[in-house]
Amino acid sequence: MSEDDQGLGEVLHAVGPRLRALRKQRNATLTGLSETTGISVSTLSRLEAGQRKPTLELLLALARAYQVPLDELVGAPPTGDPRLHPKPFVRSGRTYLPLTRRPGGLRAYKMILPPERSAEPPDQRVHEGYEWMYVLSGQLRLMLGEHDVILRPGEVAEFDTHVPHWFGNAGTEPCEVLALFGPQGERFHVRARPAS
Repeated sequence: MSEDDQGLGEVLHAVGPRLRALRKQRNATLTGLSETTGISVSTLSRLEAGQRKPTLELLLALARAYQVPLDELVGAPPTGDPRLHPKPFVRSGRTYLPLTRRPGGLRAYKMILPPERSAEPPDQRVHEGYEWMYVLSGQLRLMLGEHDVILRPGEVAEFDTHVPHWFGNAGTEPCEVLALFGPQGERFHVRARPAS
């Protein structure tokens, strides 16, 4: 057995106890974890006991359920570089720059919204979650139920996404927004020192 094979075996062997410790720390049961991940109780039990090799598919589901980076499950050594290297993506003409790398849980984005081209009234939508938005530059139009407001730089809005909503650029220049989104309805807690 080569040194690399031995090192890999040690890493895989350590995953089971790490998974068990994480489950106990979260006061979770195998049955509850099975319901959340879709992984059978027997498979979860064998993973924790080291009787089954963890596959990427199983580890991804568990990382999502525990809301931890995959690196934490396999005990990857820290890289020493905390910087993120996000890759922007575009949806419906809007540019999203992910600012978090944790799977699941609260997610942070910088969004760049181009000026709206359509004169059609926007469709308000609902979905699971809770959203917090801070306007960095430009003007953001937020339609929230019966409310229709314009937010300017430095202004913040937060809302439950079960309320019908739509947002877009209200100006002629791109609008930049910092957004935090909790897919399970997590609320945000902002702490600031009181002004002296």
